[in-house]
Amino acid sequence: MSNKKLSAVEHIKQKSRGLRGTLTESLSDEITGSIREDDQSVIKFHGMYQQDDRDRRAERAVKKLDRLYSFMVRLRLPGGLLSPQQWIACNHIAGQHATGVIKITSRQTIQLHGIIKSGIKPTLQSFNEAGLDSIAACGDVNRNVLCSTHPRQSALHSEIFAYADKISELLKPKTRAYYEIWLDEEKIADRSEEDPLYEDRYLPRKFKIAIAIPPNNDVDVFANDIGLIAVIENNKLQGFNIAVGGGLSTTHGNPDTYARLATVIGFTATEAETLKAVYEVLTIQRDYGNRSDRKLARLKYTVDQMGIAAFREELEKRTGFVLQPARPYQLTERTDYYGWEQDHRGLWYYTVFVEHGRVTDEADLPLQSGLLEVAATGKANFRFTCSQNLVLSDIGDKDKAEIHSILQRYGIIRHTEASSAARRNSMACVALPTCPLALAEAQRYLPALIGKVEPLLQKYQLIDQPISIRMTGCPNGCARSYVAEIGFVGTGPGRYNLHLGGDRQGLRLNRIYKTNLNEAEILHELDLLLEHYSGNRLAGETFGDFYHRTLPTS
Repeated sequence: MSNKKLSAVEHIKQKSRGLRGTLTESLSDEITGSIREDDQSVIKFHGMYQQDDRDRRAERAVKKLDRLYSFMVRLRLPGGLLSPQQWIACNHIAGQHATGVIKITSRQTIQLHGIIKSGIKPTLQSFNEAGLDSIAACGDVNRNVLCSTHPRQSALHSEIFAYADKISELLKPKTRAYYEIWLDEEKIADRSEEDPLYEDRYLPRKFKIAIAIPPNNDVDVFANDIGLIAVIENNKLQGFNIAVGGGLSTTHGNPDTYARLATVIGFTATEAETLKAVYEVLTIQRDYGNRSDRKLARLKYTVDQMGIAAFREELEKRTGFVLQPARPYQLTERTDYYGWEQDHRGLWYYTVFVEHGRVTDEADLPLQSGLLEVAATGKANFRFTCSQNLVLSDIGDKDKAEIHSILQRYGIIRHTEASSAARRNSMACVALPTCPLALAEAQRYLPALIGKVEPLLQKYQLIDQPISIRMTGCPNGCARSYVAEIGFVGTGPGRYNLHLGGDRQGLRLNRIYKTNLNEAEILHELDLLLEHYSGNRLAGETFGDFYHRTLPTS
């Protein structure tokens, strides 16, 4: 592709000097809280976004003040696991440099918001002291690698879980820019930074990978560019079915964009084959992905343009081996196991409901303080789920009572158990006020909307139904609304498209039912929909399956 057709971001990447850009100069500019325009693209590769408080834009504009700029920092945390000491460190860093809130994301990591420019470096240095980093947590590279959260899933969980870190390390950029800029590593002239994977172009767009352990599709494996599905037979890991081309982001008014679930293309039997296949899928996307239109730059468009057969043939040519036929598998649920569970080793796990991933202290729920006290015992690890919840994990039998007592004293058990099934199965992206792409509220609004939906569920005796309800403030799909039974996609302030018909397992996309609804219209439609479902469903039929069956297809 000729350079004149490249998007502006492609030029920025190529001239960034290994993702260094002019970040050092931007950081030393005390006149503004912002960084230079090109650096706003470069800094994403270091795991952060520049944002501003959109609630205060108008007020500051009237006063002729610069926007209230800050930065969001996201950790690279393959599989979403922190030690208690690391949780304590994150808690302190959040209080010292950010808003104080720890945000669990839909990709099994945490991010901190509200960090001012001068606070970025001390934040990253503090993370480094805790053995954590934010390298490649954003940007046109492979991002945080997901893996099924709960060790009760399989006796082989730890073996499969290890793949998340192996893949993350394999696909990590080779540049030392992060270490030089943020950790003051000395630049060594003769150190090679040759990167055979990313070269100087990196990928055309972000790249996401997830590992699922059947029967639970808690990672939404088919919503990722690459999905690996563990195949276990006779208590032994046989390998992985590999799926390619998933991705949910769309653009309102652009029919060329669409949500797509990944397609299973074959099976890899060994670790070496699996890692090689994953690596070479990225090289195909690097070489064939669209670099002129970022809206059409995800792997799903590359796969569809090439065709599945041609894509698999190219992959086999690059790997040097033929993919085996896909092995049978079953994904029968997509859930977090709330409350206490025990694994095959006798260790205990408590899954805490964290509404939309916001760990903070509220008047009626001092969640952050309670979790900090749990961490201070040193007797529980912290695992994040892809539904923005938290598993206190690996707790010995003799320590369970102590952890239970803390959770009970802080009201965490009461909160988890008292929340309705629909609330516990809801998910929302951050959206306003910090996300620059947001068209409507999500995280700040969905809890209140659920509170108005719950009486409708009670009215039709459906309050115990775990209907999945997900909301995004724009069509980019960060909360994976397109694979929910009820999906809301923001179109403008206070308005959403209503999507229906996804399944409980995450194996089917929903579709638009009504567009551009306000709250009154949403509640009216849901009242009618729930009444119709309650009176006409088949035995055992879920809400999503019912409307997939009964709604017209066009």
